[in-house]
Amino acid sequence: MDIRFASPWALLALALVPLVALWLSRRGGSGSVRFSSIANARLSGSSLRRRLAPLPAALRLAAVALLVIALARPQAGREKVRDVTKGIAIQMVLDRSSSMSAEMDYRGMHLDRLSVVKKVFDEFVMGNGQTLEGRPNDLIGMVAFARYADTMAPLTLGHGALLRFLDQVKIVTRRTEDGTAIGDAIALAAARLKTAEEDYARFAGEGDTKDYTITSKIIILLTDGQNNFGRWTPEEAAKLAAQWGIKIYTIGVGDAEGVTSVRTLLGTFKVPTGARVDMRPLRTVAETTGGIFRMADSDEALREVYAEIDRLEKSEVESVRYVDYREMFVPFALAALLLVVLEAIVSSTALRRIP
Repeated sequence: MDIRFASPWALLALALVPLVALWLSRRGGSGSVRFSSIANARLSGSSLRRRLAPLPAALRLAAVALLVIALARPQAGREKVRDVTKGIAIQMVLDRSSSMSAEMDYRGMHLDRLSVVKKVFDEFVMGNGQTLEGRPNDLIGMVAFARYADTMAPLTLGHGALLRFLDQVKIVTRRTEDGTAIGDAIALAAARLKTAEEDYARFAGEGDTKDYTITSKIIILLTDGQNNFGRWTPEEAAKLAAQWGIKIYTIGVGDAEGVTSVRTLLGTFKVPTGARVDMRPLRTVAETTGGIFRMADSDEALREVYAEIDRLEKSEVESVRYVDYREMFVPFALAALLLVVLEAIVSSTALRRIP
């Protein structure tokens, strides 16, 4: 804990205390009576009242010293560090239509595209110790879509909870839910980002920091199909996002020609899936909002795209150091007042002097 005086110049008045003591000693002088000898008087000793005679003057001097210290305004403070985080609000938009069940390479294994997207998404958020450092300072939310777009997770700094929501994203199994509503998904994610500041302030969790500034807002869209359902076209949704200052990064998942690798007893072969990434609207969406469009046909290609986004979208933490001071003059002033009252009581009672 740090101690300081807001008005240290007032302490110069302490030099007056010895002068006051000298003045009181001279002022308190008494008359004298001549005796031929005081030897017997000395043998009688000194009374308690006589020994306490200087007490009122001492109390008065102590009160003056305490008042001077109070005038100097002593303050006690403790240094504190506050992390003011400046981060990016990110909405991840994941395609979970039936076409995402096609196979895709992940570290030598063949998984469905959605599983690969989810695993590399995890690495993007939490880091993988290699090419991806993670996004600990960013607000991240999630929208998933097939025929309909749904908010799967609100914007949050609690990324552990976000990944638990990610586990719930599954490929649709009902025909009535299947489809690819890219435009509606973009519009929903943009609407969530538009109110990001208000939503975060209202729903900030225990692990979130209140001193948070959103420096930019982006959408990362991952899809392997063509827009064939929904109210909004991708181009219309992109214009809406651009009006709100939201940048969109679009990633086409899979092969641009609409083929996938299939393992058989005779080896691995590429076969057509019947669906291909419609690159034109994805490229238009990215260009309209100032983002980029990339294709990714493997987990390594996805990591490269995320690494590129990492380089383009940086967040930062600023540590602000300050000292929180508390005024301490009141105890000194009260102590001085008590000494003055005590001096007045003593001087008018037990140690009263009669001229």
